[in-house]
Amino acid sequence: MTTISDTSQSTTAASSSGGRLGTVWLFVSFAAAIAVFWDGLISLGQAWSVPEYSHGPLIPILSLYLFLRQLREQQPISEPIKDRWVGVLVVIFGLMIGAVGEVAHIPDILTYGMLVWLYGMLLVTFGFRHGWIYWPPVLHLIFMLPLPNFIYWQVSIQLQFMSSELGVWFIRLLDIPVFLDGNIIDLGIYKLHVAEACSGLRYLFPVMSFSYVFAVLYRGPVWIKAVLLLSAAPITVVMNSFRIGVIGVMVDNYGIEHAEGFLHYFEGWVIFILCIVFLFMLARVLQLLSGDRRPIAEALDLSYEGIWPQISRVFSVRASRALVATALIISSAAALWYLTPNRAMVTVERDPLAMFPNTLGPWRSGVPDRLDPQIEATLGADDYHAVTFRSHDHMAPVNLFIAYYEKQTEGAGIHSPEVCIPAGGWEMSRIKQQEIPLNASVAEANSVPVNRAVIQKGLRKQVVYYWFEARGRRMTNDYVAKAFTLLDALTMARTDGALVRLITPVRPGETEVEAEARLKSFLDHSVGVLPRFVPA
Repeated sequence: MTTISDTSQSTTAASSSGGRLGTVWLFVSFAAAIAVFWDGLISLGQAWSVPEYSHGPLIPILSLYLFLRQLREQQPISEPIKDRWVGVLVVIFGLMIGAVGEVAHIPDILTYGMLVWLYGMLLVTFGFRHGWIYWPPVLHLIFMLPLPNFIYWQVSIQLQFMSSELGVWFIRLLDIPVFLDGNIIDLGIYKLHVAEACSGLRYLFPVMSFSYVFAVLYRGPVWIKAVLLLSAAPITVVMNSFRIGVIGVMVDNYGIEHAEGFLHYFEGWVIFILCIVFLFMLARVLQLLSGDRRPIAEALDLSYEGIWPQISRVFSVRASRALVATALIISSAAALWYLTPNRAMVTVERDPLAMFPNTLGPWRSGVPDRLDPQIEATLGADDYHAVTFRSHDHMAPVNLFIAYYEKQTEGAGIHSPEVCIPAGGWEMSRIKQQEIPLNASVAEANSVPVNRAVIQKGLRKQVVYYWFEARGRRMTNDYVAKAFTLLDALTMARTDGALVRLITPVRPGETEVEAEARLKSFLDHSVGVLPRFVPA
């Protein structure tokens, strides 16, 4: 009896010691990871200060809640875990993604690597067979991340268009005369600009997060979960459009002050709450259609019982070779991060665009234009030049616009004209990529790749050329340009670049071909000048 008792006590002591050591190695891994992903965490904090992402701090709390709920349903693992090394590989992959973000000075990539690392840590702790099921709380963390800048603007502009169209439709239902010009709602005396803040993004992200949690907690068919998750976007767009319509009606009846200040934000909160209410209503309708007559409160698994004690299980994590290896790998990565000299981005010497020539062959420029301060802030360029050139050989002018960025990381970046031009009420059509041959006797290049488009507003029509000029490359595809920006950040420590856009009107009685001849003539004389202002 004495021998058995001693053995039992020895085994218990070893298990307790293994649990304490496992917890220590787990905390070492997390502490080292904070050092590795620190720049990404700082970037997240900055993004959360923007209204569109102000919901961000709540997302990790909700994800922790979802994780603890899942953990409550799983019994402690009693058998030896032999498949932890898959998690080590995932952790290494997450660190590699983080390294790319660190070297390229793109914090967003660091945050992507952080999520991969976190999932890897779950696989190391629980093993692949028991740990892969915890993907829902990790996936939910995506809602705390800001969208890449070029995707953000695409989504924002499209939401503005849809909200404007539906908002005007709501206003017309009340027999109020209204005209929509791009994102400007014209009520006659007053004009409302459906700006970035009115796109609905600040509702879309938190409502999508809520619908995700709602779908996870809903106890019912998978198809209902999918519908609830996918319904967040259309519900948000419709309700935001209704908000814009209500503001339009109030402005038409009571004045422009009803589109500004406290009332504007109060209406926003009301709409957000209504989005959540409609989500619950949709869930109830789908539940009844599926034949489920339970109250919605019963269909949602909202029980908190036994959740929070699960946090204590972190102190029973057993030490393992995989966990020790993970802690050492992450600690080594953190040491490498801080011992390696910071790789500064290269700043290339260039002439400011204010020195752009006033004369290009037969072309003469007028006084450069200045953009509206709000548009300047949205553009986010370090330098820009907007000017109209005229020639005695051509009756109509050519407008030149160049927006230069010293670096396209940390949120800054080029906005494609496909996003900006329609916002001004111009309908963009017949966009195609083509190579424009140049006059060899004048130009310093054989040809220039451009995006050619025709834009129209009412009876006015214009021909547009635009391309991306960056580090010796001329590109027409926005996504290719972003890919080369990342590549050049890694290989050249440079992310500078510019958007170059040319526009000329199609005059009455003139064909598009004749208008395009002006753009080609201007290209002949201007392309050779660009490297002074946009370095190769």
